[in-house]
Amino acid sequence: MDVERTTLPGIGLRHTFTSERGRRIAVISHRSGHRDVVIYDRADPDTATETVSLSRDEADGMAELLATSRVEERLAELSRQAEGLTSEQIAITTGSPYDGRTLGDTGARSRTGASIVAVVRNGEVIASPRPDFRFRGGDVVVVVGTADGTAAVAEILTDG
Repeated sequence: MDVERTTLPGIGLRHTFTSERGRRIAVISHRSGHRDVVIYDRADPDTATETVSLSRDEADGMAELLATSRVEERLAELSRQAEGLTSEQIAITTGSPYDGRTLGDTGARSRTGASIVAVVRNGEVIASPRPDFRFRGGDVVVVVGTADGTAAVAEILTDG
């Protein structure tokens, strides 16, 4: 997808793209943090037919919804491509052995052969977390590996 970025002096930035169905869509990011989603007329690409204004929290929530589903789609596709590969989502509960500890402390990859590929925190996807990434209660850890490997990571994260 090609995205055109335009600076809007005194306002912020506009990112515009054309959907697969030929609709021209823009997201205007205001300096204040709120966002406008603009859908343009098919016949006149300079005329907006619909504008939805989102607060900072609403924009963040929408971005999280879109990003989370995209990560899930990619993991599902990866599972279909590699027979024997599975993904699992493991919750870090408040007070669990890894609440406040780093990904590196788990030794998950070397101990199990499975990989922690993402963490979902407050709806935000943190892809490819580094070894110094610190888990918090409420995080959801996305693990990819064999069924035995992902189960072993779940055991590590929940039992310590």
